[in-house]
Amino acid sequence: MKFEVTILGSSSATPIFNRNPSSQALNINERLYLIDCGEGTQQQMLRYDVKAGRIDHIFISHLHGDHYLGLVGLLSSMHLNGRIKPLHLFCPPRLKEIIDLELECSETTLQFPIHYIFTSNEKAAVILENQDVTVESIPLDHGIPCTGFLFREKKRLRKLIKEKLEGLDIPTEYYSLIKRGSDFTLPDGRTIKNEDLTIDSSEPKTYAYCSDTQFNLDYFNQIRHATLLYHESTFLHNMLDRAIETRHTTALQAGEVALQINAEKLLIGHFSARYKTLTELLEEAQSVFPQTELAIEGRTFLIGDQ
Repeated sequence: MKFEVTILGSSSATPIFNRNPSSQALNINERLYLIDCGEGTQQQMLRYDVKAGRIDHIFISHLHGDHYLGLVGLLSSMHLNGRIKPLHLFCPPRLKEIIDLELECSETTLQFPIHYIFTSNEKAAVILENQDVTVESIPLDHGIPCTGFLFREKKRLRKLIKEKLEGLDIPTEYYSLIKRGSDFTLPDGRTIKNEDLTIDSSEPKTYAYCSDTQFNLDYFNQIRHATLLYHESTFLHNMLDRAIETRHTTALQAGEVALQINAEKLLIGHFSARYKTLTELLEEAQSVFPQTELAIEGRTFLIGDQ
């Protein structure tokens, strides 16, 4: 099962130094989920071969422009390219007002329906569940309503031990039942226990997307043991006062979050436009949590061992 994320934008507030505002494409078992949609996201999708037609779910963390100003353009392009299948949009309630006004002013009627699922930063909630994944909102602390998103794989079926199946003459149509935990009874009446035919699948992996927030213990329990944690790291720690003022996180604090929740790996992003190079931000986070990488645009990161 594929579980990977491609970085489309990693800048905060404004596009600068060839960095674009926040956006990511998450691939879960060949279904694409778009997380945030800053200005220029469509160009980044073209650049990195992310097909808009494969996106049926879009998640917008909050209503600061660097996280959603590319959305109306993307919706318009979907409309012009003939999309008719529904789009599911997970977002703060007032985003619907913005989209409705844009469409009204341009006298545009989309050919496809948008199903809105409104988020709240009052408490965590399951906002999507399908055969591949469960998605929870993560209440964050950013001044205006803002949520992160926790993507949790569904537990996979047990794995067949091919060597054990050889010579048992088990019809292949029984394999799916065995994968689901059933024993098998041979024609001579002997029962073969499931644990003799299968091994358990790996534990489900998680991707925690923590958009704009100040360092706050309130969301730590929900994202504990994340396989991959993306956490905003807008400033170096020598600008902690500015981070507190704007309710953002420093790279050092992002490393502390990853350490305290026992994450397997940390991605840092949402870099301030004041930083032309990102080496210092990476080194600062790694000083606390060595398993840290930069959310470099165009890079695809596997979530867990695959």
